This record gives sequence, structure tokens and C-alpha cells, in this order.
Amino acid sequence: MKLAPLLSAAAALALSLPFLLLLCLSLAPAADAHNITRILAKHPEFSTFNHYLTATHLATEINRRLTITVLAVDNAAMNAILDKHLSIGTLKNVLSLHVLVDYFGTKKLHQISNGTTLTSTMFQATGAAAGTSGYINITDLKGGKVGFGAEDNGGGLNAVFVKSVDEIPYNISVLQISQVMTSPEAEAPTPSPTDLNITAILSKQGCKSFADLISASGALKTFDDNLEGGLTVFCATDAALSAFMPKYKNLTAAQKVSLLLYHGVPVYQPLQMLKSNNGVMNTLATDGASKYDFTVQNDGEDVKLETKVVTATITGTVIDQDPLIVYKIDKVLQPRELFKAAAAADAPAPAPKGSKKKKESPSAADEPAADSPEGDSADQTADNSNGVGGGPLSGVRMVVGAVLSLCLSVVFL
Repeated sequence: MKLAPLLSAAAALALSLPFLLLLCLSLAPAADAHNITRILAKHPEFSTFNHYLTATHLATEINRRLTITVLAVDNAAMNAILDKHLSIGTLKNVLSLHVLVDYFGTKKLHQISNGTTLTSTMFQATGAAAGTSGYINITDLKGGKVGFGAEDNGGGLNAVFVKSVDEIPYNISVLQISQVMTSPEAEAPTPSPTDLNITAILSKQGCKSFADLISASGALKTFDDNLEGGLTVFCATDAALSAFMPKYKNLTAAQKVSLLLYHGVPVYQPLQMLKSNNGVMNTLATDGASKYDFTVQNDGEDVKLETKVVTATITGTVIDQDPLIVYKIDKVLQPRELFKAAAAADAPAPAPKGSKKKKESPSAADEPAADSPEGDSADQTADNSNGVGGGPLSGVRMVVGAVLSLCLSVVFL
């Protein structure tokens, strides 16, 4: 055996392994970079604030975000807001006002352009805040102080920066402020589950056509009956339904109900739960042998719903008020129980086979590689020299492949 190929293989392996180890580290999921519950657990003075982040499901949403700032308040400040006896839904709105969807470390607070800025909060992101009421005013005050106030609080900066609790630039920043920010919009009473009007909510958020259909078909009762125990609704937008209506009109009355119930899941599923619980999900239409299920699958930061017939993407949140959450999707979910023919029709047609005429007059560009002689010694020699046919580099490729497989298995645990 020649020594040169072995030395080359060893050198290639030595150079490849450090690179692959660095690649493994770089592929570590960003979503696992922080955990607000664990961060605050190190500071007992924030135990009440930490508890209610979990009780309102805000903690999972904070952990999902790649860039976030949490304005924490200590137990004494939390007692002041708890004395108002707000419902859990209203308290969630108030606390979500203290989660900024941008990174503000201590240094950035004192380097704000023009000394003041408006920044969006998670309250604004939920769609529950009207106008600019979900924005926070941050102002660099004299004497090194920084003030915070809700935009709908008449410009009042009722809280000030106290200290930095933890900072992971530019992933998460946890800052202590002096007290809970007041906001008329956030503190407005939220309806109890029995008071929630699903069709009214849908109609105001670009899903009026879907709301009209569930009312007219009789499917609304099933949605309402499941509301108190937890309900997730995937609402096809008006534009998506408009394109689908010719198919909808061809369904029987019972099939229309099944189709609409297929867009509901009898459990409250925040986005973080959907992302962490990929797989088959039953729906309100599921009934024994009639599966009527679909698959939830992450696609980067997007969440997709796959039905074997069509794949829809979640494009936004209409409302997130435990026990109800409603998402907008860009396509109508079509169950395979109703649209098997449509699934077959949508499948890509097989590539046409070459004609006899082409076989009689082959060219180098048209002739498939598989038609080349299998016993060509020149080809075999080329394979061996490139490490494909069992040469020294084939061992390198096997090791590299093994390291990559191990890397990917760690990343996706």
C-alpha cells in the first residue's frame, strides 16, 4: 500500500475533526440559550413575579424568543398589583407589558438615541392591545436614572431602573424596575371563558368568513362546548377561504361540519407547546375510526400543519387568553378523509420517459450516467483515487460522517 495516500487521509482527518466540533457547538439550538424560570429562581426576591410568569404561560413564550428583555419586579412590588385582585387573564396582560421584544442591556439603556424611545412588548404582540397601548416609553433621565412607562399612561414614567439581574447579550436581558407599570388597557377586565365570543373575536381579526361558516353550519356549538376545558383554533384567513369556497360548496352538510371542526383542537396549545410537541394531533372532528388528524411540524421559526393533502403555515395569533388561543393560517386545512382525490391530483406528475428516437441518437448531455459501462477500469481507478471505492479517504469520510451524525443527534435531542 502506498504511504502518500495514507498520510493525506490522516491529514484530512486531523483538519476535519476540529472544524466539525466547532460546527456542533454552533448548531446548538438558540431557543435553549435561556430559561427565565431558572434565571429568576436564583433570586428569591423575584419569586412571586417568577411564579406568575409560569401561571400565565408567559415563561414558555419568553424562553421561545431569541431576543427578549424582561422587566422584573420584586415581591413587594408584585403585592401592590396583586392587591387589585385581577383575573389571571388580566394579570397576564399586565405582566406581558413587562416583556420587551427587543434587547436592552444596562449599557444600551444609557445610550438611547435622543434620550427616549418607544419599544414593543409581548402585550402588543398578542394583538390584545389597541393602538400603541402595548408600547413602553424608555427615557434616559438626569442623574443616571432610566424611567419606564406604558404609552397609554399619559406619558407617565412610573417605574425606574434599579439594577441588572442577568444579561446574555444579545439574547436575554433581565432588568429590575422599581414597580409594576400601570396601563389602563392592560388592566382592563378580561372576559371569563364563558363570556368569550369566538365568532366576534374571529370577525375582528381577519377571519370573518371562517366565523360565518362555523355559525351557519352548526359547528359553533362544538367549539363553544370545548372552550372552558381548553381550545385551540386554526383560523383560515378570509383570503384563504375565498380561494377554497368552490371546494367547500361541493361538500355535504355533514362534511362541512367535519371540515370546520378539523380546524379546532380540544386543548389550549400556546406556540411553544406546539413547537415542542411536534407530531400527530387529534381535532374536534376526530371520532373513533374517523381520525381527522394532522401533523404539527417545525420549519425553522415557523410552525406548519401537514394534512397529507395540504400544508398550512401559522402566520399570526388572533388571541391568546387561556383557555382559548386562536391562530391565523394561510390555507384551509383539508383532511385526507374528505380530499383523497385532491391529494392525488396535487401530486407531481412522473417525468416522461425518453422516446425510442432519443435512444437511437444519444448525446453526452442527454444520456444518463447509469448507462455508462459498469466495468470501465478508468472509472474504477478514478473512484479509488477519490476515496469513493474504498481508498484511504473512504475511512476519513466514514469518520466525518459518524461525527456529523453524533453532532446532529446531540443538537436535536
